[in-house]
Amino acid sequence: MEILEFLVAFLKDPLTIIQGLIQQYDTLIYFILFLVVFVETGFVIMPLLPGDSMLFAIGVIAATTGQLSISIIIPLLIIAALCGDNLNYFIGNKFGIYIKKKEKILFLKKEYITHTEQFFEKNGGKAVIMARFVPIIRTIAPFVAGAGSMHYYKYILYCISGAILWVTSITFLGYFLGQVPWVKDNFEKVVLFIIIISVLPIFIKIAKNKLKKK
Repeated sequence: MEILEFLVAFLKDPLTIIQGLIQQYDTLIYFILFLVVFVETGFVIMPLLPGDSMLFAIGVIAATTGQLSISIIIPLLIIAALCGDNLNYFIGNKFGIYIKKKEKILFLKKEYITHTEQFFEKNGGKAVIMARFVPIIRTIAPFVAGAGSMHYYKYILYCISGAILWVTSITFLGYFLGQVPWVKDNFEKVVLFIIIISVLPIFIKIAKNKLKKK
Protein backbone atom coordinates (compact mmCIF):
# COMPACT_ATOMS: atom_id res chain seq x y z
CA MET A 1 0.00 0.00 0.00
CA GLU A 2 2.85 2.38 0.82
CA ILE A 3 4.43 1.70 -2.58
CA LEU A 4 1.13 2.47 -4.33
CA GLU A 5 0.77 5.73 -2.38
CA PHE A 6 4.35 6.65 -3.28
CA LEU A 7 3.68 6.00 -6.99
CA VAL A 8 0.52 8.11 -6.89
CA ALA A 9 2.46 10.95 -5.22
CA PHE A 10 5.25 10.52 -7.79
CA LEU A 11 2.75 10.77 -10.65
CA LYS A 12 1.06 13.81 -9.12
CA ASP A 13 4.12 15.83 -8.10
CA PRO A 14 7.42 14.33 -9.34
CA LEU A 15 9.24 17.60 -8.64
CA THR A 16 8.65 17.43 -4.88
CA ILE A 17 9.34 13.68 -4.74
CA ILE A 18 12.63 13.94 -6.63
CA GLN A 19 13.80 16.88 -4.52
CA GLY A 20 12.99 14.86 -1.39
CA LEU A 21 14.95 11.90 -2.74
CA ILE A 22 17.92 14.18 -3.51
CA GLN A 23 17.94 15.43 0.09
CA GLN A 24 17.78 11.86 1.36
CA TYR A 25 20.14 10.06 -1.03
CA ASP A 26 22.30 12.84 -2.54
CA THR A 27 24.21 11.56 -5.61
CA LEU A 28 22.48 8.17 -5.41
CA ILE A 29 19.52 9.97 -7.00
CA TYR A 30 21.17 9.29 -10.37
CA PHE A 31 20.93 5.55 -9.76
CA ILE A 32 17.31 5.87 -8.54
CA LEU A 33 16.24 7.81 -11.64
CA PHE A 34 18.10 5.35 -13.86
CA LEU A 35 16.19 2.54 -12.15
CA VAL A 36 12.79 4.23 -12.62
CA VAL A 37 13.33 4.65 -16.37
CA PHE A 38 14.79 1.15 -16.70
CA VAL A 39 11.84 -0.48 -14.90
CA GLU A 40 9.21 1.52 -16.81
CA THR A 41 10.70 0.58 -20.17
CA GLY A 42 12.04 -2.86 -19.26
CA PHE A 43 9.18 -4.62 -17.48
CA VAL A 44 5.99 -5.05 -19.46
CA ILE A 45 3.96 -5.41 -16.24
CA MET A 46 5.09 -1.99 -14.93
CA PRO A 47 3.63 0.58 -17.36
CA LEU A 48 2.37 3.13 -14.82
CA LEU A 49 5.57 4.88 -13.77
CA PRO A 50 5.84 8.67 -14.35
CA GLY A 51 8.24 8.78 -17.30
CA ASP A 52 7.26 12.02 -19.09
CA SER A 53 6.48 14.12 -16.02
CA MET A 54 9.62 12.83 -14.29
CA LEU A 55 11.84 13.87 -17.20
CA PHE A 56 10.21 17.31 -17.22
CA ALA A 57 10.75 17.64 -13.45
CA ILE A 58 14.40 16.60 -13.85
CA GLY A 59 14.87 19.41 -16.38
CA VAL A 60 13.25 21.92 -14.02
CA ILE A 61 15.48 20.86 -11.11
CA ALA A 62 18.62 21.01 -13.27
CA ALA A 63 17.72 24.53 -14.40
CA THR A 64 16.54 26.04 -11.11
CA THR A 65 18.55 24.38 -8.34
CA GLY A 66 21.54 22.75 -10.01
CA GLN A 67 21.00 19.62 -7.88
CA LEU A 68 21.08 17.52 -11.05
CA SER A 69 23.61 17.86 -13.84
CA ILE A 70 21.96 17.97 -17.27
CA SER A 71 25.17 16.69 -18.89
CA ILE A 72 25.08 13.57 -16.69
CA ILE A 73 21.37 12.87 -16.44
CA ILE A 74 20.51 12.95 -20.16
CA PRO A 75 23.05 10.34 -21.38
CA LEU A 76 22.40 8.28 -18.24
CA LEU A 77 18.65 8.09 -18.84
CA ILE A 78 19.11 7.41 -22.56
CA ILE A 79 21.18 4.38 -21.56
CA ALA A 80 18.52 3.40 -18.99
CA ALA A 81 15.80 3.56 -21.64
CA LEU A 82 17.87 1.51 -24.09
CA CYS A 83 18.69 -1.14 -21.47
CA GLY A 84 15.03 -1.38 -20.48
CA ASP A 85 13.83 -1.57 -24.07
CA ASN A 86 16.26 -4.34 -24.93
CA LEU A 87 15.29 -6.38 -21.88
CA ASN A 88 11.61 -5.93 -22.77
CA TYR A 89 12.24 -6.91 -26.40
CA PHE A 90 13.88 -10.20 -25.40
CA ILE A 91 11.17 -10.91 -22.81
CA GLY A 92 8.63 -10.51 -25.61
CA ASN A 93 10.71 -12.69 -27.88
CA LYS A 94 10.92 -15.44 -25.26
CA PHE A 95 7.56 -15.32 -23.44
CA GLY A 96 5.29 -13.34 -25.78
CA ILE A 97 2.97 -16.20 -26.71
CA TYR A 98 2.40 -17.20 -23.07
CA ILE A 99 1.74 -13.64 -21.82
CA LYS A 100 -0.66 -12.83 -24.67
CA LYS A 101 -2.83 -15.79 -23.63
CA LYS A 102 -3.55 -14.11 -20.27
CA GLU A 103 -6.36 -11.55 -19.98
CA LYS A 104 -4.47 -9.54 -17.36
CA ILE A 105 -1.14 -9.65 -15.52
CA LEU A 106 -1.00 -7.06 -12.72
CA PHE A 107 -1.57 -3.67 -14.45
CA LEU A 108 -1.12 -5.13 -17.93
CA LYS A 109 -4.31 -5.95 -19.81
CA LYS A 110 -4.49 -8.04 -22.96
CA GLU A 111 -6.23 -5.17 -24.76
CA TYR A 112 -3.16 -2.96 -24.23
CA ILE A 113 -1.06 -5.48 -26.15
CA THR A 114 -3.71 -5.75 -28.89
CA HIS A 115 -3.85 -1.95 -29.35
CA THR A 116 -0.05 -1.78 -29.50
CA GLU A 117 0.09 -4.55 -32.12
CA GLN A 118 -2.41 -2.62 -34.24
CA PHE A 119 -0.31 0.52 -33.75
CA PHE A 120 2.74 -1.37 -35.04
CA GLU A 121 0.87 -2.76 -38.04
CA LYS A 122 -0.30 0.73 -39.01
CA ASN A 123 2.97 2.63 -38.50
CA GLY A 124 5.73 0.05 -38.98
CA GLY A 125 9.19 0.66 -37.51
CA LYS A 126 8.54 4.33 -36.77
CA ALA A 127 5.94 3.12 -34.24
CA VAL A 128 8.87 2.37 -31.92
CA ILE A 129 9.76 6.08 -31.90
CA MET A 130 6.15 7.30 -31.73
CA ALA A 131 5.28 4.89 -28.91
CA ARG A 132 8.09 6.34 -26.81
CA PHE A 133 5.97 9.45 -26.16
CA VAL A 134 2.81 7.57 -25.11
CA PRO A 135 2.55 6.16 -21.54
CA ILE A 136 1.73 2.44 -21.28
CA ILE A 137 2.33 2.05 -25.04
CA ARG A 138 6.04 2.83 -24.62
CA THR A 139 6.31 0.02 -22.06
CA ILE A 140 4.44 -2.50 -24.20
CA ALA A 141 5.95 -1.55 -27.57
CA PRO A 142 9.37 -3.25 -27.07
CA PHE A 143 7.59 -6.39 -25.82
CA VAL A 144 5.30 -6.47 -28.87
CA ALA A 145 8.28 -5.87 -31.17
CA GLY A 146 10.05 -8.86 -29.63
CA ALA A 147 6.94 -11.07 -29.68
CA GLY A 148 6.15 -10.10 -33.28
CA SER A 149 8.07 -10.28 -36.50
CA MET A 150 10.29 -7.19 -36.16
CA HIS A 151 13.92 -8.19 -36.57
CA TYR A 152 16.28 -7.00 -33.86
CA TYR A 153 18.62 -5.01 -36.12
CA LYS A 154 15.65 -2.98 -37.42
CA TYR A 155 14.19 -2.57 -33.93
CA ILE A 156 17.41 -1.35 -32.32
CA LEU A 157 17.88 1.48 -34.86
CA TYR A 158 14.42 2.89 -34.13
CA CYS A 159 14.90 2.17 -30.42
CA ILE A 160 18.08 4.28 -30.19
CA SER A 161 16.48 7.15 -32.11
CA GLY A 162 13.37 7.04 -29.90
CA ALA A 163 15.34 6.97 -26.64
CA ILE A 164 17.46 9.97 -27.63
CA LEU A 165 14.45 12.00 -28.81
CA TRP A 166 12.31 11.15 -25.77
CA VAL A 167 14.86 11.88 -23.05
CA THR A 168 16.42 14.98 -24.61
CA SER A 169 13.22 16.68 -25.79
CA ILE A 170 11.22 16.41 -22.57
CA THR A 171 14.17 17.03 -20.24
CA PHE A 172 15.23 20.15 -22.15
CA LEU A 173 11.60 21.29 -22.26
CA GLY A 174 11.60 21.19 -18.46
CA TYR A 175 15.05 22.81 -18.37
CA PHE A 176 13.99 25.86 -20.37
CA LEU A 177 10.39 26.20 -19.19
CA GLY A 178 11.45 25.55 -15.59
CA GLN A 179 13.01 29.00 -15.53
CA VAL A 180 9.62 30.60 -16.26
CA PRO A 181 8.09 31.82 -12.95
CA TRP A 182 4.54 30.73 -13.85
CA VAL A 183 5.72 27.15 -14.52
CA LYS A 184 7.50 26.99 -11.15
CA ASP A 185 4.46 28.35 -9.33
CA ASN A 186 1.99 26.04 -11.11
CA PHE A 187 4.05 22.91 -11.52
CA GLU A 188 1.24 20.47 -10.61
CA LYS A 189 -0.95 21.98 -13.34
CA VAL A 190 1.90 21.66 -15.83
CA VAL A 191 2.42 18.00 -14.88
CA LEU A 192 -1.31 17.34 -15.24
CA PHE A 193 -1.22 18.94 -18.69
CA ILE A 194 1.75 16.75 -19.70
CA ILE A 195 -0.06 13.61 -18.51
CA ILE A 196 -3.24 14.58 -20.41
CA ILE A 197 -1.32 15.26 -23.62
CA SER A 198 0.61 12.00 -23.22
CA VAL A 199 -2.44 9.77 -22.74
CA LEU A 200 -4.67 11.61 -25.23
CA PRO A 201 -3.73 9.28 -28.14
CA ILE A 202 -4.90 6.29 -26.06
CA PHE A 203 -8.32 7.84 -25.39
CA ILE A 204 -8.67 8.85 -29.04
CA LYS A 205 -7.93 5.27 -30.07
CA ILE A 206 -10.47 3.87 -27.60
CA ALA A 207 -13.11 6.35 -28.77
CA LYS A 208 -12.49 5.44 -32.42
CA ASN A 209 -12.80 1.73 -31.64
CA LYS A 210 -16.11 2.27 -29.82
CA LEU A 211 -17.46 4.33 -32.73
CA LYS A 212 -16.45 1.58 -35.17
CA LYS A 213 -18.28 -1.03 -33.08
CA LYS A 214 -21.42 1.12 -33.06
